[in-house]
Amino acid sequence: MTKSIKWIKEQLMSIKDKRLRWLLIAAVSMTFLMVVFTVASFTYLYSLGPPSLSNNQNTIYFSQSGEVIGEEHGPESRYWVSLEDIDSDLIQATLITEDRRFYDHIGLDFKRIFGAALEDFKTMSKVQGASTITQQYARNLYLSHEKTWTRKIKEAFYTLRLEAFYDKDELLEGYLNTIYYGHGAYGIEAASRYYFNKSANDLTISEAALLAAIPKGPSYYSPFYHYENAKNRQEQILASLVQEDLISDEEHFLATNEYLQLTKPKERQKISVAPHFQDIVLQELAGILNEPTEEIRSGGYQVVTTLNIKNQRNLEETVNNTISSESEIQVGAMAMNPDNGAITSVIGGIDYNQSQYNRAVQAKRMPGSSFKPFLYYAALENGYTATTTLMSKRTNFELADGTVYQPSNYNGYYADEPITLAEAIAVSDNVYAVKTNLFIKPESVVETARQFGIKSKLSAIPSLALGTEVVNVKEMVSGYSLLANGGEKIEPYTIEKISDIKGNVLYVRPKKEVELVLDPKHTFILTHLMTGMFDESLNGYTRVTGATIADQLSRPYAGKSGSTNSDSWMVGFSPDIVTGVWIGYDDNRRIEKTEEQRYAINVWGRFMEGVHKDKPLKTFDVPDGVVGAYIDPATGDLANPYCDDQRLMYFVKGTEPTTHCTIHLHDESTDEVEKEEPEKQKKAGIGRFFDWLPFIGD
Repeated sequence: MTKSIKWIKEQLMSIKDKRLRWLLIAAVSMTFLMVVFTVASFTYLYSLGPPSLSNNQNTIYFSQSGEVIGEEHGPESRYWVSLEDIDSDLIQATLITEDRRFYDHIGLDFKRIFGAALEDFKTMSKVQGASTITQQYARNLYLSHEKTWTRKIKEAFYTLRLEAFYDKDELLEGYLNTIYYGHGAYGIEAASRYYFNKSANDLTISEAALLAAIPKGPSYYSPFYHYENAKNRQEQILASLVQEDLISDEEHFLATNEYLQLTKPKERQKISVAPHFQDIVLQELAGILNEPTEEIRSGGYQVVTTLNIKNQRNLEETVNNTISSESEIQVGAMAMNPDNGAITSVIGGIDYNQSQYNRAVQAKRMPGSSFKPFLYYAALENGYTATTTLMSKRTNFELADGTVYQPSNYNGYYADEPITLAEAIAVSDNVYAVKTNLFIKPESVVETARQFGIKSKLSAIPSLALGTEVVNVKEMVSGYSLLANGGEKIEPYTIEKISDIKGNVLYVRPKKEVELVLDPKHTFILTHLMTGMFDESLNGYTRVTGATIADQLSRPYAGKSGSTNSDSWMVGFSPDIVTGVWIGYDDNRRIEKTEEQRYAINVWGRFMEGVHKDKPLKTFDVPDGVVGAYIDPATGDLANPYCDDQRLMYFVKGTEPTTHCTIHLHDESTDEVEKEEPEKQKKAGIGRFFDWLPFIGD
């Protein structure tokens, strides 16, 4: 090194012309300084490491079957697609338009820079024509678009860093996913969807050339605002493609003359499925990723949810077809898979555009008699059976504090005789419920509700049995799910899987671990008792609470309705799905119209029938330790052959009745009639056989 410097010095000193000698010394010094500066700059660039390529992108929601149901984003619309998923014609059109030597330079195209600098000097302006694709990408990622020399220097700095640490394909992919195409669309995928309603890998040559024309001036070349400008630039790009032998003459002719099927305004409107459901997903997503919701909206995540689109549309159509559009009444509804807690359908109100308030999870209302299954599970745990009888008559309860509480039955009807637990559930007898609550203690009922997953505040009071404490739809559906699945604990959820914009899996819902929190025998017995609300009559003295829709149901369901002056509920289930529906006014006004009082049970019944249409009949499995017997509802004893009204009931083995009914005895006067109708008897015998199968014909 020392010898080289000495030799250069000797050569310079040998030059006789002083001015030439000093000019050469200056040139050599400048060259040396440039080399030192370049080496130092690149050393510094490498010491900083690779710059981040993160950029805001839309977070996309998918249904359980993989269909896009909606997206979260800030003021811009952004998607990320890999380079291999972008149409090759679009890539070629972009390269030939923006940066023909992209794969040959180091991020800065010095030929273009010198040309642009000369133009700047002539016009005394700052021309942007020298920017390469890497420079534009650097600007999109890290800088503003201000036209200053400071920004240009920073841009060059970031450009060299990008080129030093990332290959050309990565940079091209990043550029195509971040460049602005106008109308709020960032990236080629967003642009393809916005302008042509198709993905970036399905573009024609003509469409690709049109999109490649837009970034130079997104407003000036917008085909919606200035079609002629966009078309002229598109044709210039097509001409360049054929000149470079990237497309044939025939392809050029067809592309030039192709009719461009641009999207219509209605198609450009974002269609969102189940918006209230998506709000739940966003909150759950924030909890899983431990990030603020605003960062998640533009985080570019791909989220597979639990939404069943077919069931969701069924629920929405049912609500729209059942509830009068002229009514101000509101609805909160949710359906859930009882096996794992997956929320499959949600409606949080009549119109999301008018109110984003989610009445399925945010609103807390009195559930009325739909709360009673929690009470009666506690009763079964405390020795009750399906045939436990209590007197049903108007009753004044004198409480410990000296006050008197008098519950009333719907329409003021009382049996005025002892009724069984089975009857009390079917006809929703309030006196029976309050007596049971006071017998087993309200504190015990509160604790039982907690076992079912009810987290809302509950007061241990006599009226708790009648659902006077407030809960939300989600809690009720979750609680009933434990009956449907045999007592297994579940946690409601909406997210199955989360991936980042590159497809890397960040989260997969853990497989549910089986944890029994309820007795399977008692959950089954209660479930079967809850099918009684759909019996058209019971004991011949009154219509059960589900009688209005009983003839519309094609299979057995278990459920319970509930009503207060301002709330109407229906929660019920099959082995496959649990659904809860609440109807009421936001201002808690009284539900006066009979039609509105029936909205909840009508929506529930029609939705459940739609979900199970064309599906095979599935029954609840009878657990070990449970036995079934036909009971005479009037006496609670085992039915004898002459009891006209019989119902299959289940018991924990050893608690079933052992005596037969003695009220309904053989009447010899009917012998002749029976002899005259042998075929009728035969059919009745066949029907009786099927009655013994769980849930068929009971």
